[in-house]
This record gives sequence, C-alpha cells and structure tokens, in this order.
Amino acid sequence: MITPAAIVAVASAAALVILGLALLLTVWRVVAGPTLPDRILALDMLTGIAIGFIAVIAVKTGFSLYIDIAISLGLVGFLATVAFARFVLSRGNIHSPPSASAAKGGAKTRRAGREGR
Repeated sequence: MITPAAIVAVASAAALVILGLALLLTVWRVVAGPTLPDRILALDMLTGIAIGFIAVIAVKTGFSLYIDIAISLGLVGFLATVAFARFVLSRGNIHSPPSASAAKGGAKTRRAGREGR
C-alpha cells in the first residue's frame, strides 16, 4: 500500500523537476529575448517559478514559514513588474529604432526650442 508521505515525496520530486525545467527555459528567454518586454515577462515568470520552488519545499519539509516568504516574494515580484512596465512605457516605441529623418526633425525642434529661451 502506498502511504500519503510517499505520494507527497514523489509529487514534490516531480514538481521540482518540472520547475527546474521551467527555470532553464525561462532563463534562456531572459538571455535570448528579442525585445525588452520579452525579458521583463521572463523575469516575472522567474518570480513565479521561485514562488513555486518555495511552496514545494514548504510542502516537502512541512515548515510553514516558507509560505510567508513565498507571499512576500509574490508582492515584491508584482511591484518589480509594474516598475519595469512603467520603464518600458516611458521609453516610447520599443519595437523599432527611430528613423534618421525623425532624428533630424527632432534635432531641429530641440534647437528651435533653445533659441526661444
């Protein structure tokens, strides 16, 4: 007969393997992400994976203080994602660099603004 402790041990080992694979794939996305939003999303996913690791370790060891740590990490991760999103929004167009003609037009506008001072 399989005991509940054996089921928890097997399930937690399987969860750790799956989370480890997800961690590797997400780190690859952070390194190779073609755009900044891809990297930000991957960093948010890393926070979620870390919360998963902490939760599995809490279940495996029976030490419930880890759950409080996971909740705190979730709050900090959310705030970091919001800060990164505001950073991306402040940069403007993130998909393509400004064209040469737009850069020249912007320089003329800036010079005209300085002369008026």
